Amino acid sequence: MVAAARENTQFSPAAADQMEKIVFDLGRMYQERNEALQEVARAHHETLFLLSMAAEYKDGDTGIHIVRIGFLAEALALFLGESKDYALMLRKAAPMHDIGKIGIPDEVLKKPGAFTPQERAIMNQHSAIGADILGKSRIALFQMAAEIALAHHERWDGTGYPNQLAGQAIPLSGRIVTIVDFYDALTMDRVYRPAFSHEKALDMLLAERGKAFDPDIVDCFLRNSAAISALREQVTVGRMTFADLINRKQEAP
Repeated sequence: MVAAARENTQFSPAAADQMEKIVFDLGRMYQERNEALQEVARAHHETLFLLSMAAEYKDGDTGIHIVRIGFLAEALALFLGESKDYALMLRKAAPMHDIGKIGIPDEVLKKPGAFTPQERAIMNQHSAIGADILGKSRIALFQMAAEIALAHHERWDGTGYPNQLAGQAIPLSGRIVTIVDFYDALTMDRVYRPAFSHEKALDMLLAERGKAFDPDIVDCFLRNSAAISALREQVTVGRMTFADLINRKQEAP
């Protein structure tokens, strides 16, 4: 009787084959689902990157600035001892830091000379606009990008905007990006001035140590400034693009 019950619980060869096929199909569906989700996230990222480039074009830039910001932020994060995963995500998120400029009227964004207090208030809204655009996604990459957009004009001494955060209350991603953005902006030609030299930019960065910028991150940047400058030149000469940000193999600093 026990033997008969055992026989009844055994799968026939046909049933076993069918079960194996179901398991295989489920595995394939799971893989296809993950690939589809990755493609959606990539398309989302590319769309937001292009929107960031549009914001830079509005501000008179060619777009290479935001690509450099990605690579320089990644390198600085690695020099600081952050994980490769964190640094790689920062590389992809940092270029979206000024996406909120897309919402600033041209008469303010492109105004030559100093802003009035009212114009400055309008311009300062770009941080919150960018965070709002990016923060609508639950994807970790865009959450980091929203964090950077909101934090990259905060100052170490608490006098920045929009939330007057101070010290380590400013997210690390924002503290890193604000420094590489400052350095890269100084060392590029602008419509109102020629580029500063690497040495002059470092002097200006040092002058803001402990004021605008995290002193430990400034010190790390200065220690590794030759490598960072070389990377900046490599990105510029190589005319790197969004595809490089996404696909380029991560290199040790």
